[in-house]
Amino acid sequence: MKFGASHLAYCTNIHSAETWGETAIMLDAEVLKVRDHLVNKDTLDAQSPFAIGLRLSAIAAAELVSGNHLTNFRDWLARNRCYVVSINGFPYGNFHGSRVKEQVFLPDWTSVERVRYTQQLFQILAAISDQSSSASVSTVPGSLKAFHADSSLIYQNLTEFANWLDALSASTGRDFHLGLEPEPLGHIENTEETLRFFQDLHAYASNSNAVSRRIGINFDCCHFALQYESAREALLAMQAAGIRISKIHLSNALRVDLKMADALESIRPFDEPRYFHQVITRNEHGQLTRYADLPDFLNASQHALSHEARVHFHIPLDAQPNAPLGSTDATVRETLAWRAAHPHACDHYEIETYTWDVLPPSLQRPITQQIASEYAWVFANA
Repeated sequence: MKFGASHLAYCTNIHSAETWGETAIMLDAEVLKVRDHLVNKDTLDAQSPFAIGLRLSAIAAAELVSGNHLTNFRDWLARNRCYVVSINGFPYGNFHGSRVKEQVFLPDWTSVERVRYTQQLFQILAAISDQSSSASVSTVPGSLKAFHADSSLIYQNLTEFANWLDALSASTGRDFHLGLEPEPLGHIENTEETLRFFQDLHAYASNSNAVSRRIGINFDCCHFALQYESAREALLAMQAAGIRISKIHLSNALRVDLKMADALESIRPFDEPRYFHQVITRNEHGQLTRYADLPDFLNASQHALSHEARVHFHIPLDAQPNAPLGSTDATVRETLAWRAAHPHACDHYEIETYTWDVLPPSLQRPITQQIASEYAWVFANA
């Protein structure tokens, strides 16, 4: 839906769907239910188009461009007053029902499979998205630090991709852009690393203008909150460096007050085996300690040295967990305040709480109700 000068959607990675057939069923069964609920709650005007933040696996993308699927999908969007301005191209493979963890970063940007998959997503956007709007894809932050990826190969693939996307934009008259999504322990994970990465990327590129136009950042509020960073300062620094803010994920991380006696026990229900739950702690001197996953943190011995922990576990935007737990909603509020001051700086905003079916029972609600409540929270705080 329109969000001032921008668009607001929710990401369909909250729903389980890996093939195009499963995705089509999900769109009918889940997305339209959310749209109708928002209309009934007067959050969305009945005649207003509804934006979809689409998640497509590599399998679903390949199936969508075969046969009549793409034409049928375009007709479905028109018939149901829906449109797609952005695709989540971070998870290449299975994202529900089995262990994902660090495998979500693979294939990374050293791989031709990642390049081809992302090209296919933009070809889909060229066929289905609104001609009057820019369109984006979000992707992995190059790689994961633990993979020790070859940075020069990442730069090579991204600069060649920028040239390809620039040509696609020119031939279609469209504004297409790719957003790398910094994440804790990713190849780039915070503002300092992001600025350095883009400086090196531009130095590598023979066509720096194409990189500036087509490669930017998908700013995930949860991820930057985990770094204990100011959203406003991070976004202003990226703007000052000429980095495009391709998309913003409105998302919360879990916050834990480690000074309270029952802190560790309160966090154990969030230790689930599917997703990657990096943890970053901070002590009274501001020193950060990083843990690759929640079990690593729970098994560590130096908790008493830290005052706070933040966990990469997306919780609903309007959730208010009981102490010693909390959320990083202050980061989302700060991001929305930045948006108010810079209404044209980013075209695409997306609610992204994909963890619905692994949330502890105390935070679970019917999925349509949760998503609708998150929309209401965004509008109340925008």
